[in-house]
Amino acid sequence: MTDDGPAELVLMAAVARRHYLHNQSKVEIAQDLGISRFKVARMIDTARERGLVRIEIARHGFLDIDTSAQLQERFGLAHAVVVDPADADPDAIRLQLGRAGADLLSEVLRDGDVLGLPWSRNVHAVVAALTTLPHVEVVQLTGAIERPDLDSSAVDIVRRAARLAGRSAKVFYAPFVLDTRTGADTIRRQPAVAEGLAQASAVTTAVVGVGQWQPGGSTIHDLLSAAEQQELAGRGVIGEVAGVFFDQRGKPLRPKVAARLITLGADTLARIPEVIGVVSGTSKAPAVRAALEGRLVQGLVVDSDLARALLDG
Repeated sequence: MTDDGPAELVLMAAVARRHYLHNQSKVEIAQDLGISRFKVARMIDTARERGLVRIEIARHGFLDIDTSAQLQERFGLAHAVVVDPADADPDAIRLQLGRAGADLLSEVLRDGDVLGLPWSRNVHAVVAALTTLPHVEVVQLTGAIERPDLDSSAVDIVRRAARLAGRSAKVFYAPFVLDTRTGADTIRRQPAVAEGLAQASAVTTAVVGVGQWQPGGSTIHDLLSAAEQQELAGRGVIGEVAGVFFDQRGKPLRPKVAARLITLGADTLARIPEVIGVVSGTSKAPAVRAALEGRLVQGLVVDSDLARALLDG
């Protein structure tokens, strides 16, 4: 088919402007321009096919709305929020992810929901950015990890969220990782810890980090010995969510070290209606993709680089 001449192209542009910019119907355009509505419809389609008309979804602040919609559609997510950070500094990215996650929680949670929170630097950033919450119960999902670069524990995270929700916090005092299985079993038998972990079965929404099984990609990875790290990699561990290990298909695994963790079980995690992963960095794309495939997470708050890696994979 030959290209249209300038008169036809200008007419096509006039039709497109009336339709897209002035919200005129095809019948109205046909009447105003003295052409058939079938020609109007054909011109609208042709204008898009030939690139005369480009439809773009605008950004909203630091949110990439278009990529968010693509991510949500591609992976069938309940919610997806993509942050396009202005600063490449990891702390700045975590701060923006925290704000986006906080805004999402404030929007989607309802009175009577039960919010589950494990220890995670990104979860800490979300809770630190919260200014309000509906009247929800807040439950601790894991033990605590003390880090010199972060003045916060799982208990602190849960208590802050609970104060905003106007509810008492469901907390327990225990480390996330124990040196021995015997020590972990002893702590799990403590009434406060057993009762706290049992509360996870009532959670309706959880916010978690997603760890990639590599140095610097998972706090739990970095707490283990080199031999243990290699053993888990040999077992097929690619990542972890709140201490629940999984392989490249998102299938939960239970290596020996799992018995030393104070956290919810894989079955309990799988029963939570929506688990929102707050993650940044393209290096974590394999773990996030696996967690999505295994439906370990059903919502995402991620940076734009990670989002593009997921969409391109």
